[in-house]
Amino acid sequence: MITLDPAYVAFLQLNIWELVERTPPLGIAVLCTLALASLYSWTIIFSKLGTFRRARASDVRFLRAFRKASGLEAVMVASEQFRPSPLVSVFDFGYEEIARQVKAKGGLTNQASIERSLQLGASEAMAKLERNMNWLATTASVSPFIGLMGTVIGIIRAFEGLGTAGSASLRAVAPGIADALIATAVGLAAAIPAAIFYNYFGSVVREVNARIDDFNLEFLNMAERSFGE
Repeated sequence: MITLDPAYVAFLQLNIWELVERTPPLGIAVLCTLALASLYSWTIIFSKLGTFRRARASDVRFLRAFRKASGLEAVMVASEQFRPSPLVSVFDFGYEEIARQVKAKGGLTNQASIERSLQLGASEAMAKLERNMNWLATTASVSPFIGLMGTVIGIIRAFEGLGTAGSASLRAVAPGIADALIATAVGLAAAIPAAIFYNYFGSVVREVNARIDDFNLEFLNMAERSFGE
């Protein structure tokens, strides 16, 4: 029969809340920073998932309506029901420029100006989609280092316990080692989801950007059919 060292058994039975209560203030600050960063990251993640889901669904419906419309005026009337779509923002910029030209000259006189307006609409739409994504990148890159700081604090505490006990017992170093492992785990728990979803959202943003580029061409074609040169 295998007999476990009582100190090892005590290490396994350590309560995580007891460890946190014994953690020095600097270690608590590290854990709180990581916990807040993780909480805010998850808030952004869930918000972005909803935003991108609505944007994709609205894009599909708006494109269907746009391609079936007889002209830009009809699209303008129907566009209000597709507001979550980034393409609607691009459409608004382009249509406003066309309306100004038609009102002033009776037709399209400057296609380059329309293209610039479409680019401005695309930039605004992309800025909305990318909002707060930098926080995910920051959390993914910085959290492991903050966790490493907690790890160092835990190791220092382990050596202090070893020096106080005067002997190399597991009971003396267990709290410090546990602090170090907890800080490392919390740092990774904050960083890994942030990195995964930052990369995922980046691919979605690139997909939306490509869709906007294609839509700009369709918009210019419809503008020429509707108003001529």
